[in-house]
Amino acid sequence: MQAFTSVMTPIQWAQKACEALMAKFEPENLPPDRFHYHQGVFLSGMEKCWRQTGEQKLLDYIKRWVDSQVLEDGSIKKFKSDELDDIQPGVLLFNLYELTGDERYKKALHTLVHLLKSWPTNASGGFWHKGHYPNQMWLDGLYMAGPIAVQFAKTFSQYEYFDMMTFQALLMEQHTKDAATGLLYHGWDETKQAAWADPETGLAPEFWGRAIGWYPVALLEMFEHLPEDHPDKAKLVAIVQDLLIALTKFQDSATGLWYQVIDKGDRPDNWLENSCTSLFVHAIAKAVRCGYLDAKYMEYAWKGYHGVIDTLKLDENGHVVIGNICIGTGIGDYAHYIARPTSENDLHGAGAFILMCVEMNLAAK
Repeated sequence: MQAFTSVMTPIQWAQKACEALMAKFEPENLPPDRFHYHQGVFLSGMEKCWRQTGEQKLLDYIKRWVDSQVLEDGSIKKFKSDELDDIQPGVLLFNLYELTGDERYKKALHTLVHLLKSWPTNASGGFWHKGHYPNQMWLDGLYMAGPIAVQFAKTFSQYEYFDMMTFQALLMEQHTKDAATGLLYHGWDETKQAAWADPETGLAPEFWGRAIGWYPVALLEMFEHLPEDHPDKAKLVAIVQDLLIALTKFQDSATGLWYQVIDKGDRPDNWLENSCTSLFVHAIAKAVRCGYLDAKYMEYAWKGYHGVIDTLKLDENGHVVIGNICIGTGIGDYAHYIARPTSENDLHGAGAFILMCVEMNLAAK
């Protein structure tokens, strides 16, 4: 395996990541064997890459995976109806419905999004992350349910979902934000019963990189469909601004990357992680492009982008290898996050990388 030093544009790196995963998996075999956000975030990145390149093979690949999961009557072959993680891939259905007019995509969207109307909540009205994690709100959850619900609201004129998801976003930030650092804790259990919950606050003990990354990425997706005059929009924009600015203070100055546990870069066992860096770069660059952040913050985005690119390698077939990706991770203490294994080219890590590259390609124009 060799380091790759040739100069490539961000969109070429996005294409190369898509091609590496397409070579590894037929779309019907993307893991895990159900409708899940691992495939969803990877294919969401691929869809954004398709929008910039027009490459038909990307759209065909996305459609083949969706068609392997969504049955003729609009039901979904295999998913967990009590986990927010399994709502997220529904974002892929909007484009396919628009392109084909196939009613089963519309039916599947209604099936998925309408689950949120009766979703279990804590006493404050916050969505449980999963059925077997009662009362726990995780930052990740906003990415899983927010963008699909807000786009659904706009597409099908079911405007109650605007308020539903802005409420979730505000509640999450209200209860996870740390005043001293401006960062967000991984989760919050209002009942304080979770093994990881602080007995006084119910908060998770650490600031885990990728969880923090999902939150602004989700809000920026939601802003694409949320009415400009929505009463919560200004508050949410301020939240995105404050969080992204806070994150710049924790970027590693030598590499441009961010650490697995964001605020403890001084600890020798902490390590630099590519998926959270990719999400932060994407969010900073998109916030600048959309006018929410001053252009001076692109300095941090480019530094992070080049930091990730510097870690890439090529395998013997010339496919890009994205490493230093933390595998899927629940909430725990510092030792829990630091001990998590890393993977190469796992779907949500590759998805984060592609999201970064397509956004940085817009920034480069």
